[in-house]
Amino acid sequence: MSETNPIERGNRKERTGEVISNKMTKTIVVRVQRRFPHPQFKKIVTSYNKFYAHDEKSEAKIGDRVRIVETRPLSKTKRWRLVEVVERNEEAAVK
Repeated sequence: MSETNPIERGNRKERTGEVISNKMTKTIVVRVQRRFPHPQFKKIVTSYNKFYAHDEKSEAKIGDRVRIVETRPLSKTKRWRLVEVVERNEEAAVK
C-alpha cells in the first residue's frame, strides 16, 4: 500500500430532511421525504422515514432543513451524523 494514496472509504449515503425533534441531548430526529411512482398504479406516492442523527453542537432546531450523512453506529438507533443546516426555520426563530 502506498503512502501517497490514502485509503478510500465507500460512498456514504446523504439525505436531506426536516428536523422534527431536538429534545434529546446531542441527537436530532430528521424526517426524510421520498416521492416515487407506485409500482403498479403509477400514482406519485410520498413516503417518510425517520432518522436519528448526531448533532454534536446542538445547532439544529425544529423545522430546520438539514443534511445528514451515514456513519458508524453511535448508539442503538443512531447511525447518521449532521453535516450542515441547509435552511433555518424562520417561524421558530421569531418565537
